[in-house]
This record gives sequence, structure tokens and C-alpha cells, in this order.
Amino acid sequence: MKILQGQGVSKGIEKGTIYFYHRVSAVVEQQMAQDPAAEHARLEAARAQAMEQLEAMAEKARAQAGDDAAILFETHAMFLEDEDFTGAMDEQLDEGYTAEYAAQQAGEQFAAMLAAMDDPYMQARAADVRDVTGRLLNILTGVAEGGINSEVPVILAADDLAPSETIQLDKSKILAIATQGGSGNSHTAILARTMGIPAVCGLGDALSEDLDGQEAYIVGETGQLVFEPDEETLAGLEARQQKQAEMRELMRSMVGQKDVTLDGREMMVYCNIGSPEDIHAVLANDGQGVGLFRSEFLYLATEDYPTEEAQFRAYKQVAEAMKGKRVVIRTLDIGADKQVDYFHLNKEENPAMGLRAIRICLNRPEVFRTQLRALYRASAYGKVAIMFPMITSVWEVKECRRACQKVMDELTAEGIPFNPDTELGIMIETPAAVFMAEELAELVDFFSVGTNDLTQYTLACDRQCNDLGKFFDPHHPAVLRALKVAADAAHKAGIWIGICGELGADLELLPTFLAIGIDELSVSPSAVLPLRAAIRKSIASTCNLDLLKG
Repeated sequence: MKILQGQGVSKGIEKGTIYFYHRVSAVVEQQMAQDPAAEHARLEAARAQAMEQLEAMAEKARAQAGDDAAILFETHAMFLEDEDFTGAMDEQLDEGYTAEYAAQQAGEQFAAMLAAMDDPYMQARAADVRDVTGRLLNILTGVAEGGINSEVPVILAADDLAPSETIQLDKSKILAIATQGGSGNSHTAILARTMGIPAVCGLGDALSEDLDGQEAYIVGETGQLVFEPDEETLAGLEARQQKQAEMRELMRSMVGQKDVTLDGREMMVYCNIGSPEDIHAVLANDGQGVGLFRSEFLYLATEDYPTEEAQFRAYKQVAEAMKGKRVVIRTLDIGADKQVDYFHLNKEENPAMGLRAIRICLNRPEVFRTQLRALYRASAYGKVAIMFPMITSVWEVKECRRACQKVMDELTAEGIPFNPDTELGIMIETPAAVFMAEELAELVDFFSVGTNDLTQYTLACDRQCNDLGKFFDPHHPAVLRALKVAADAAHKAGIWIGICGELGADLELLPTFLAIGIDELSVSPSAVLPLRAAIRKSIASTCNLDLLKG
């Protein structure tokens, strides 16, 4: 048995033959041009052709792997239009060199600059520049793209793969990808994950061409390539493969189907996401919608307040990608354990009880207004719902509704489209919200329970304190009773109630959720399949409330 150890960057396990990818690279020599004006024209024509190719690949990537994959090629197109990059090429041309040499030199300079940066993400972008440069050189020299000359699907091996190489390959011929270099930030890894192809990178020189044609198992979770496994290892690999096949078959049987118990009780299964990049995982796992889009990622990822336009683009991207399925977007939940320097929040002795979430929004109406405008604008492109966190009082909800109405009046006056019937909901995270649930339910379209904070505030246990251990108990009868109070109030008012905290994926509590009357569970995309399977095996009418008794 021989095992090569790398970094697993895309999950899954496959068995197949190693096939080394052979690319033909353009050969460029340092030559002076006879007609500089003609070289300028040649390079400009090559740039235009490269732009057309990238646009076509972006559309292909969008169809195969979603918007996130398409963005990779749109980014490449931006490099082709970058003034510094094009200026560097023009300088070489002005010195009298050929278009090929000008493109090669500019590309090497920019790639080296990015590779020398401390940020791993920016280092990985050096591969983008090399890919764009290689595309220009291939066009200028007439070199064709590489491919896979195999009749059967293979484990594709390479030093590394450029995004354009990955997206143009015949996916029916690829079982998995193994590379000598690369990282979890590389586009090869990103594309492999979005397309559901197992991938291992960072195998180094151990992944040598003398392995070409040999049979191996690739294990995305462990980052291993296994050759000639012994009996015990083989049994384990085959068992994992069988389980993977069963899960895929179960997923196929569930696609497009409602999640209904054996006695006809329907439960909505949604997904929690932190950014538009997570949408592909929602679609891949057939989530019925997005139950929690944590919008604070936009604030955490920038050094200043995100603009209305930047927020609008992110919300719109998610709304369009979900094609009419509900997308619940939580307004910014900054504060407590999520601090942002440019908010300049005062240091608090007990930040979990301090200025956070909706309290910041109501204290800083311009910040709130910017986000609400972006949310309502995005509502014209899908089924967007807006959710307010950390609600404790009726007056807070009324203030939120007033802010929403003001924004709708502004957009109407400006002629900007939006959905005036956008659902508004609140998070049930505090005992106060539970005790006021009946009054609050009259003001909103839905409840969503944040079980982490509800447990924290109900049990007086700091969720950030690791020493509390067994004291922080989401199964505590008091927490479950609070859920039932909120559910009863929601149904009395004719609105739906969901759970978007980690507890939603707890299969042990599913019967209790069914007995309480929870209508929706929003979980991480990877938890969707086991949850859906458990719902379909349950009988809601036999579920009881014993856990509420303590």
C-alpha cells in the first residue's frame, strides 16, 4: 500500500485511474517588432478575443456551478481591463517588443508581485494573472487548449490547474482532481467544491508522472491518494464509497420534493448562509430556501461601512440564485462577539447585554436606512424576507416598521422597483420576546428562534464561556418551553415559526419540534440531507412533549 498525503479541499471519495493533464504552452522569445503599430493592433485584438472567451466561460460556469464560479472568470476579464496591467503591456510595446513578449513580461511582473504578498488569498490570485496571460499568449501564438484523451472517467492529476482549464474540461471524464500545488484558496479548489468533484491539492513531487495510469482511491476528506490498499484499508474505503452512493441516491430521490412526515405534517427545511458564496451549497443540497442570511458578513469583511450598492448586489445575487424560494435576510447583527472597528462601539463590561443588533440600527438610523434600502431594492428580484434580531419590545418592532415604510416611500418617489409586500419577521432570542410573543406576533409575518442566544439568556450562561460546559444546555426544559410558548403565539396569530439556531439540526429534538409545532428548520447546508431523511421517517401525531417536563 502507498499513501500520498496532501490537503483535502473538496469532499468525496472516488476510485479511478490517474491521468496526468498535459498542456501545450506557448513559446515566447524576446523579439523586436518590425511594425510597432501592428503589434499594438494584434494585442488589442487578442484582448478582445480573450474577453469573448471569458464571457462564454462565465456563462458556462454559471450553468454548471453557479454564480460563484462565474465570478472567477468575470474577475479574469477585469484583469484584462486593468489599467496597470494593460499599461505595463503598452510600455513593452512602446519599447519595440512583439505583442507576445509584451504580454508575457507584464504577466510575470504582476504574478510575481501578487505571489510576494503576505495575504494567502492575494498570493492565490497570482494564478489568475498567469491564466489570463496564458490565454493571451495562446491566442497570439495559435496554441490550442489542453484536454483529456481518455475513453473513461479518470482522476485528473496536474501540477495545478488554472480556472479556465478546469471549467473547459469535459466533466463527464473527471472523477476527481489531484494536484501537486494549490491550496484551499485556489480556484481549482473553489471550482471543484462548487461542481461537487472530490479534490486533493498540495501533494508535491510525490504526485509524479510515473503514477500515470495507476489505479488509486482519492479521499477528499482526508486529503489522501491511496494506491494498492491492504484488506483493512480497502474495506474501509469501500464502505465509505457505499455510504456516499446511498446518500447521493437519497438526495436524488428528495430533489424537488416536500419534506412531509409519514402522517402528512409538512416541515420546511431551509439553510443558513453567511455570504452569496454559500448559495451553491444550498442549491446542491436542495434546500427549500434560505432561513438565515447573516448580513453582517458584509460589515465584517470591509474596513468601512458597506455602501447601499455593495449590499444591494449581494442581496440581489442571492435572491436571483434562489429563483423564487424564500430568502430570509437578517439585518446587521454586530456587537457582542462580533465587533467591527469602524463602528467605534464603546467597550462594554457585558457586551452580550449591551449595544448590539437592532439596538445599533435604531440608534444609528442612517446605517439602518442604507441596509433597508438595499434589502427592499433586492426584493424586486426574488422572494426576500427581512428579519430583525435581538427584539425585546413591541416599540422596537414598530420603529422597525416605521423605518421600512419610510424607505418604501423614498423608493416609490425615486421610481425604484421593490416588493411592497416583503415579509417582515423577528428573531425570538430573549425571554422578553417569549413573554411578549402574542403581542409581537400581531406585528410581523414570522418568527425565527435563535436558539444559541435564547439558551444564553434563558439560562444566564455566557455562550462564549467554555468553562460552563454542561450548564449551557440547549435541551433544558426551560428553553424548550420557551419554544412552545413562541410557537403557540405564532400559530394563534396565523404566522409561521422557524428555528435558525444550531439546535435546528439536532435530530434528537426533531420529535419535540414536531410536537411543539415548529414549521421550519434552517440549518447548515450539510445538515439538510440527514434532517430531511429524519422528517420523512417521523410520525408527527405520535410525538410528545415529555422533554418539556424536566
